[in-house]
Amino acid sequence: QLQLVESGGGLVQPGGSLRLSCAASRFALNFYAISWFRQAPGKEREGVSCISGSGDSTNYADYVKGLFTISRDNAKSTVYLKMNSLKPEDTAVYYCAAATRASCGSTIRSNDPALNYWGQGTQVTVSS
Repeated sequence: QLQLVESGGGLVQPGGSLRLSCAASRFALNFYAISWFRQAPGKEREGVSCISGSGDSTNYADYVKGLFTISRDNAKSTVYLKMNSLKPEDTAVYYCAAATRASCGSTIRSNDPALNYWGQGTQVTVSS
């Protein structure tokens, strides 16, 4: 059973940066595309970014393009999400999820049936 653990969340001021990590236990991640999602209170979970198993392909939601960068280190079984220029509206619980395929879909959607593994989430709060 693939297990994912997110870390790196916290409180940051507007304009600040954070780097989230998604670490897999016991399994190599290179067979799985990994996506990041976020869910703010009272809102639906929304896709943020996806990276293919090899790391050579990435997708971003329009609202984070140019601000967030997804990357992975398969040797460490870890995927990262670097978030720059954070805004209060980026406040949410951030989740990583692994798809049982190596490629990202054309859209990043939480109801993708291939997303069989989820982490427990890490809180990101952007506030002054």
